[in-house]
Amino acid sequence: MQRTHTLVLLVEDHPGVLNRVVSLMRRRSFNIDSITVGHSEQPGLSRMTIQLRGEDGDVEQAAKQLYKLLEVVKVTDLPEADAITRELVMVKVAAKGSARLEVLQIAQVYGARVLDATPNSLVMELSGQDEQIDSFLGMMRIFGIREMVRSGKIALARGSTAKAGHIDRITDAAMAVAD
Repeated sequence: MQRTHTLVLLVEDHPGVLNRVVSLMRRRSFNIDSITVGHSEQPGLSRMTIQLRGEDGDVEQAAKQLYKLLEVVKVTDLPEADAITRELVMVKVAAKGSARLEVLQIAQVYGARVLDATPNSLVMELSGQDEQIDSFLGMMRIFGIREMVRSGKIALARGSTAKAGHIDRITDAAMAVAD
């Protein structure tokens, strides 16, 4: 049975890594729902969060294949129960006259921030879980969304360490230190 998976990768910060990861997922016939990449807490390493749907075994096999890419340091299939996830949306909404006050009230209910205001529109940002973002956008569609951008999901494991579902690549240097 297919389900949504959140893969969190720690990768070396080199040109072409994103392309190699996406190409591997494409070759394995995965449709990526969202992908985000940014600097991590470790200099020279980036954190990549990939949300996709697939069979558990297929995703596990893809994670093993990712380790064949030299730049991949760590892969975690983060279970939903162990994850804190967020997404960011920025949306420009038509907001004239009496509708403007209603848009602002709805934005306040959802905790959205106004980033820009003109006589005819408002630009707002909201971060939260997918369901909250979808609900907010549903309300904004009533007024007319002029432009919108979503960041894609980002995720971290709850607690002090990553939970189940991860394997670290042990490098030759790390093994030499262990000996």
